[in-house]
Amino acid sequence: MLPGTPRKTGLRCVMTTLGALVTAACLAACTPGGVGADLPPSAESPPTTPSPAPPSPAPAPTPTSAVDVRPGTLPTPAASVAPVSLGIPSLAIDMPVTDVGVADTGQMELPIDPAVAGWYRYGADAVSTSGRILIAAHVDAVDYPIGPLARLRDVPAGETVRLTAADGTSREFVVESLTYYEKTALPTDELFQRGGPSALVLVTCGGPFDSQTGHYRDNVVAVAVPR
Repeated sequence: MLPGTPRKTGLRCVMTTLGALVTAACLAACTPGGVGADLPPSAESPPTTPSPAPPSPAPAPTPTSAVDVRPGTLPTPAASVAPVSLGIPSLAIDMPVTDVGVADTGQMELPIDPAVAGWYRYGADAVSTSGRILIAAHVDAVDYPIGPLARLRDVPAGETVRLTAADGTSREFVVESLTYYEKTALPTDELFQRGGPSALVLVTCGGPFDSQTGHYRDNVVAVAVPR
């Protein structure tokens, strides 16, 4: 058994770094070339008052660097086909998936029940042919048993992952890699990438549990590519 096996008591897997990742995505939306460059368009900037026009026929100068103040919630995403279930047959994982966004705290929302996974609805959807489809779930939570993705640490390379969409279609992916990242070193730009080759990214917590902070040290990340 790998060190850092999730505790069987009701310990909440708080995805601190994954939440910070989403916060970074929101902030980067205000700067070209960041993660947010691939997110849905940001809310309009509040109106600014231009400097008084000089006494000449020329129009008043237009500000070129207005500060974009984002609201606490993201805009409604474009129409998409949501994933509704996730299966890894070899690990007996068959769990429902619901769409999630960003909480008021700036963290990625996750279903409280570890038996339900959350799909980040501002990323690639279930039928996207490019970008990362990001799905995450808690390992455990108070008053709930340990969730199915606690077994993600045991998934071997080459294993099949099945994703079923709301339109009734399903896709199969093949696990390419399984990596433990300390939460401070999670490759956020890569995991939330909306361009490039299609991939399914599964994230949960793992590694040693820190009783002082109430967090697991690591994120367990499996990347699977379309079959």
